[in-house]
Amino acid sequence: MKSINDSLNKLANNQGFKERFETLKSEVLSDRNVQDFLRKNRDQLDEGIVERGLIKMHEFKGQSKECQDCPSLQSCVNMIKGYQPKLVIDGKNIDVTYERCPRKVTEDERKEQESFIQCLYVPKDILGASMSDIEIEQGRLEAIKLVRDFVREYEPNKKMKALYLHGSFGVGKTYFLGAIANALAEKKVKSTIVYVPEFLRELKGSFQDKTFNEKIEYVKKVPVLMLDDLGAESVTSWMRDDVLGTILQFRMLENLPTFFTSNLNFQQMKHHLTYTQKGEEEELKAARIMERIKTLATPVKVEGENKRNK
Repeated sequence: MKSINDSLNKLANNQGFKERFETLKSEVLSDRNVQDFLRKNRDQLDEGIVERGLIKMHEFKGQSKECQDCPSLQSCVNMIKGYQPKLVIDGKNIDVTYERCPRKVTEDERKEQESFIQCLYVPKDILGASMSDIEIEQGRLEAIKLVRDFVREYEPNKKMKALYLHGSFGVGKTYFLGAIANALAEKKVKSTIVYVPEFLRELKGSFQDKTFNEKIEYVKKVPVLMLDDLGAESVTSWMRDDVLGTILQFRMLENLPTFFTSNLNFQQMKHHLTYTQKGEEEELKAARIMERIKTLATPVKVEGENKRNK
């Protein structure tokens, strides 16, 4: 049986193979990115290293760099989706390593940022909210200023008052929460936005699967909590005292920032919390909840056009 070396030598001496090899070599060495690599590393390279590295340089040449030939991350044309090749010198050889492409970096950063925001029963599109996209209108200037102050000054374990954003339907109160959450996520701060009416309905059903305490504990202890649409729920003594009261008491004692949005101002909220579904009037218990809300958040009215009707 002929040795492999004999076969390779015959192949190398084949005129057709030589021509194809020279064509391949010319194509590789004329590539602008390959030339840049060879020029930057000329002190470490010799003809033998370059010859041995032709296959690796060909692998490098045939793939997209800086996403130039990829319409999207999902349509990446490279061998490893989301990763671009990079030529390196490994001892006396040229090799190819792979690093994240710009689109992959952006996508990973987006996913990391989203991981810092937990949305419970809130539309996922709120994750796209941004401080820079909040419309500047006369009726929201104070809210914008206070929100920016909070994000700028926030530090873990620092005693800070959050905001109680109140106003009419559709003026962007929930959008404010999403923008705050995203701004905090950029600082690696975890936050949770909770749509209160649906959360309370979920809690009622969690007694059967024994997850009630787990859900309450999570909401109590998240670094920054945002309670969306407080006042839209039906009031029961259980909801007001055992759920909302327990959560707010813990967060007040632990100096954990808590934001609120509501269609009701403080006076209207107190009235809302006073009367239960059964018609019971419990003004003292409502006052206790309001004291906790006032301790945790500064009221600010948000005004403007109804964005939902645009």
